[in-house]
Amino acid sequence: MTQLPSFLDEPDDTRGAIMKATYDALCKHGYSDLTIQRIGNEFPKSKSLLYHHYDSKDDLLLDFLEFMLAELEGQMPAYRDRSADEHIADIIDRTFAFGSTENNPHFTQALLELRTQAAHDEAYREYFTRSDRFVRKHVAHTIQSGIEQGVFQEVDPQETAALFQIVFVGTMTQRVTSDDDDVLRAGRAMFDQCLRARLLRPE
Repeated sequence: MTQLPSFLDEPDDTRGAIMKATYDALCKHGYSDLTIQRIGNEFPKSKSLLYHHYDSKDDLLLDFLEFMLAELEGQMPAYRDRSADEHIADIIDRTFAFGSTENNPHFTQALLELRTQAAHDEAYREYFTRSDRFVRKHVAHTIQSGIEQGVFQEVDPQETAALFQIVFVGTMTQRVTSDDDDVLRAGRAMFDQCLRARLLRPE
C-alpha cells in the first residue's frame, strides 16, 4: 500500500479525482510503464475525460506536479506557526526518511523518474527548477526566522538553503538507486554535526 498525501484522501472534484488516479497509477507502474489508459484504470469516472483534458501522459503528469506544488505551497503558512529550530528539525527528519519503506518508496521512485526527464525535456526542467527554488525559499525563510528568534547563528540563509536542497536531492537519489542504507545513516550523522557546529546556536 502507498501512503496518500492528505490532500488526495477524498477528492471532491473531477480534477482532484484525476490527480488521485495519477498518483495511484504512478506509484503502481512508475514513469516508463505509465499510460493514460493505466491512469484511467484508477479513475472512477469516464476515461474520456482524461483524453478530453490531456493530449499525452506528460501533459497530465506536469499538471499533477503543478497540483502537488500548489498544495505544498498552501500548507506552508501552518508550518510557519512553529519555532524555526523545530521546523528545521522536521525538514531534516523528512529529508532522510523520504522514500523509506515506511514513507512510500514507490512514489519516491516515480518522482525521481520524473526528475530525470528534466535532463532532456524543457517542460520538466522548468518545473523542477521552479519547485527547487520554492523549497530553497522556504528553507531560507525558516533559517532567517531562526536567526531573528535567536536559535540560529548568523549564517547566510540562501547558501544554507542551497545545501539543504542538494542534500534532499542526493538523499532521494541514494535511497532509490542503492541498497546501501549505511551511506544514508552516515550522511545524516555528518549533516547533523555540521548543523550543530554551523547553524544551531550553542545553549
